[in-house]
Amino acid sequence: MPEAPDVLLLFCLVGAADALYKRWIPDTNYENETNWDKGAVPCGNDVVRFSAQTQVSVFVESAHAVRETRLPVDGEFILNSGGGFYASAGREPGCGPGVATRFKDPGSLRWFDPALWQAAASLDDLRRGRFLFSVHEESVPCRWDDVVFRALSSFRVDTGSGGSSVPVRAVSVRGKVFDGRAEFAQYLSSRSGRLQFHGSSAVTVGNPGCGDPSGCECGNSANRRRICSSVTCASVECKKPLLPVGHCCEVCGAIVTIRYAAGFDLQTYRQRIHHLFLVLPKYKSVQLGMSKVSRSRRLMGIVPFGASPEVQLTLLDGEKGAESEALAWDVVSDARSHGSVLGIAGAEFRASSGGGGGSSDQSGASAGTVVGVVLAVFVAIAIVIVVALIRRGVVRMPSMPSAPSLSSFTRKKDGEELGGPLDRGYDNPMFDNLNMLPDVPGLHGNEANSISITQTGGVYFANPVYDENETDFNA
Repeated sequence: MPEAPDVLLLFCLVGAADALYKRWIPDTNYENETNWDKGAVPCGNDVVRFSAQTQVSVFVESAHAVRETRLPVDGEFILNSGGGFYASAGREPGCGPGVATRFKDPGSLRWFDPALWQAAASLDDLRRGRFLFSVHEESVPCRWDDVVFRALSSFRVDTGSGGSSVPVRAVSVRGKVFDGRAEFAQYLSSRSGRLQFHGSSAVTVGNPGCGDPSGCECGNSANRRRICSSVTCASVECKKPLLPVGHCCEVCGAIVTIRYAAGFDLQTYRQRIHHLFLVLPKYKSVQLGMSKVSRSRRLMGIVPFGASPEVQLTLLDGEKGAESEALAWDVVSDARSHGSVLGIAGAEFRASSGGGGGSSDQSGASAGTVVGVVLAVFVAIAIVIVVALIRRGVVRMPSMPSAPSLSSFTRKKDGEELGGPLDRGYDNPMFDNLNMLPDVPGLHGNEANSISITQTGGVYFANPVYDENETDFNA
């Protein structure tokens, strides 16, 4: 593809919003047939039942005939303009003989269930149904996201236990946007708020949006256990299943890793991939999730030495990953050709087929690989030098302390009997080891020339080299 059209596309997309919008899918609307145990909205011949213990806020959009209704102890009906109920004698045409139908208890629907959310890059995309695929941790609202509950609806969501806060940027309920903590806390304490949000963990708003054009990490890794507990993983049949960062299940497909530089814009790049590749018929079945992640770096693949931020592209196609792998090659080739314009320093991918690579690095080599090789060579050289110095005697290995011998214990005891430790000053090789001079006359047998120890005088000994009785100073 020529360079000029790519540059034009890049500038046309600059300024796209970085925030994502996450919309809650379930509702507690009277007109939603999935909320009834018979799979149909009650008609005028039916008996409508709400469990006495059910806590629910029900939105009623239009008028309904009812023969009989049993209401819960704690609940509410939110009536839209023109919505309501009127009594029926049980003879509504086309309604059938009438049945007893029960409203399902929505209390088990959990905030941290990734299957209960839809994500979009804008409110317009949300309305048009242009949803984004995300790894499981990012399917649930991140701290930077705007949470949307449909305007003409009500709901009930379990925010979880533990008493911790669930931070988001803003929450929209029935068309009203809450982005201030005090105002939203007041709504949560209202009757509707208590029926719609339950659980000991409270949703909080007012978090700033992501201010980094390269994207921000979701922050849901701390909730990974709660998120993955709601996920059932399907079996995979590919050669080498992959586990993307932030996902609960192994998948068949491809993972592209983008190392970015100054000038990289995540939202712009997301739209570029969509317009260049995902609109093509051959990639119509591919799902693409794009996220900012931290990946730990390891020296020689073993020793961790920090983490670096990267952009992860997760590509799934529902098959064995053939289309995803082909798209991964196209993405890496595009990064190789236009990385300097896009702010991409390098790209590579792994595929579940066992293939991968396609490495593209604007510096000519992977920085992590270079650092690992340099450190490995340095360590090897240092070991060789130290071994050589030890062999030449320049460096001596420290000796291990030895256990005290019986003789040292005896000498210590003798010194204690004399009133304290003896200070001999230095080791005398001639007298510390008497076996060295076995033939010196008088050294052992003559009492006058032997070593003597006294209580007050210290240590005296005879010097066989100098004998005052025989040395003549006048000679």
